[in-house]
Amino acid sequence: MKLRKTKSIIPGFGLTFGVTITILSLIVLIPLCSLVVYSAKLSPAEFWHTITRERVLSSYCVSIGTSLSAALVNVFMGLALAWVLVRYEFPGKRFLDGIIELPFALPTAVAGISLTHLTTTNGWVGKIAYDLFGVKLAYTPLGITIALIFIGIPFVARSVQPVLEKFDIQYEEAAVILGASRLRIFWTVIFPEILPALISGFTLAFARGVGEYGSVVFISGNIPYETEIAPLLIMSKLQEFDYASATSIALALLLLAFVILSVNAIFQSIVSKRISGMA
Repeated sequence: MKLRKTKSIIPGFGLTFGVTITILSLIVLIPLCSLVVYSAKLSPAEFWHTITRERVLSSYCVSIGTSLSAALVNVFMGLALAWVLVRYEFPGKRFLDGIIELPFALPTAVAGISLTHLTTTNGWVGKIAYDLFGVKLAYTPLGITIALIFIGIPFVARSVQPVLEKFDIQYEEAAVILGASRLRIFWTVIFPEILPALISGFTLAFARGVGEYGSVVFISGNIPYETEIAPLLIMSKLQEFDYASATSIALALLLLAFVILSVNAIFQSIVSKRISGMA
């Protein structure tokens, strides 16, 4: 007996695959390939010298260090935020749920200017931190970290929230019947389910922070060897019409982003296999 093939609502594989590759090439592949083309104007020795100069390496350290710190903070803040939105009902919940995505919609330059005014020694937050603890926020790596926390927290919250919403609460009830404590229920029942989402959110926040420019350039102060970020060096080279050096630094950041996303994919695969094996 021959089975009838059901017609797909969307066009066939050939057409959709061709459109997908075309769009991917125009929007992603061709612009990225242009980095390689411009960087090829330098010899391998010149390229290596450009991306390993002391000032450039210092900017890498600032960008990576502050992005990593912000992403780690966002893991805890994003998880707590997602947990509250999913597990509790309270006045203003919908407003809070909607405002999470504000960093996505708000122009990064506006966020940078606002955070700078708040964290200077004359600002509301910066004045309190300086008067009580003697800590300067703006124009320091700490200020950069604050800006990156602001733009990165939606990645973690929005990654974890759907997983918590789909989580079957019957597993928690069974653990309670068996006498497990709340802490043990979280670590043994809930945490393994949300771990892939946490890793994904952490990686996205980290990768976004490494390449962030608009919200950081104002609050950083752009002090060479202290608070100068890598994207600012790229802009400086472009303003000097040194396209080869600018694209070389950009290519180094692109490779770093590729490594971050590759590690994320590997971790996701390992964690998913372990969870399915436990199931």
